Parts: sequence; C-alpha cells; structure tokens
Amino acid sequence: MTKSAKFAPSNIGDMTIEQFRAHMRDRLPVENGSEAHLLMHSLSQEALRITAEINGSYHEPEELHRLLVRLWGHEFPSSVGMFPPFHTDCGKNTWVGERSFINMGCKFQDQGGIFIGEDCLIGHNATLCTINHAFDPDHRGDMTFAPIRICDKVWLGANVTILQGVTVGEGAIVAAGAVVTKDVPPMTVVGGVPAKVLKKIEV
Repeated sequence: MTKSAKFAPSNIGDMTIEQFRAHMRDRLPVENGSEAHLLMHSLSQEALRITAEINGSYHEPEELHRLLVRLWGHEFPSSVGMFPPFHTDCGKNTWVGERSFINMGCKFQDQGGIFIGEDCLIGHNATLCTINHAFDPDHRGDMTFAPIRICDKVWLGANVTILQGVTVGEGAIVAAGAVVTKDVPPMTVVGGVPAKVLKKIEV
C-alpha cells in the first residue's frame, strides 16, 4: 500500500468493518467459525502486517501517524503520540483523543472497542483486553466482548492490565503492575491484583 492510501478496505468478505464495529457495540457474542470470527482473523493478519512495518524501523511522527491511520481505519488527532513497538490483534476499534500518549510495548486487544480520552498517558507494556472466552470447554473458541473506556487525563502506569468492560474515571491513576477488573472511580489511585482504591487524588 502506498503512503497515499489512507484507510484499510471497508470490508473483508460479506461483513463490513462498520457492521463489525456495530456488532461489537451491541456486545453480541462471536461463535467460533462464524462470519464475524472469520473477519476477525482477516483483520488480525492485516494488523500483523501493519504493526510489523510500524515496529520494524524508525518512522518520523508524520509517517507513524499515516501507518496508524491504516491500522485503526480512521483519522485521529495529530497530537496523539506513540513510541513503538505497539501490538494489536485487530486495530479497527481503537479511538484515541487529543494529546494522549501511548508508550513502548503496549498491547491493545481492541475488538470490543478501546476508547481513550484526551490528555491520557498510557505507560510501558500496558495491556488492554476487550475479549473473554466461553467458560464451557466445548465452546471455548466462542467469545464475548465489552469495551474499555479510559476517560480524560488518566495515567496508566507500566505493566498495567485492564480487562473487558472496565471504565477508568477521569483523572485517575492506575499504579504500575495493577490488574483492573472493575471500574475505577474518577480522581483516585488504584493498585494491586486485583486493583483496589488506594487513595483519592486531592488537588
């Protein structure tokens, strides 16, 4: 794909990217081998190609932005910053607001939707997971999805893991190494496994 090509194809097979995003917005399950599952595999292959290009050599900020537009499938603010490497197994349902920064080694499993607000700091090796698998071993390949929402002015420390369906409230801090399994109140510091409120942020 040339540098002038902006977005990924709008569909792969019979399901379009917008239909896939709508499927995720409605939190519909995906059965192993279904049309949506096959589309997910195609998106994963595309994401692997683009992230290999992102991570394989140095890119000026403008070129990195163009590569991320290809990966995410939509325009986003030029004020968003990133230090690669960056990893994702989909890429088509990540949304990032003005002046937010994603540090090295982050992993976004974004099929269910990752929504990052403005002025956020995403620390080294943060992992955001929007997928869960069926508990029934005979249907373990089936999946459910729920979005992750990182509100404005949030700081995620290094090696944080955020699980599906979690909202991190405005101004909150998630301490390094925390595993966040439930919503984080605004203006609090949380830490631990699983993460718990450690203190309120007073300004």
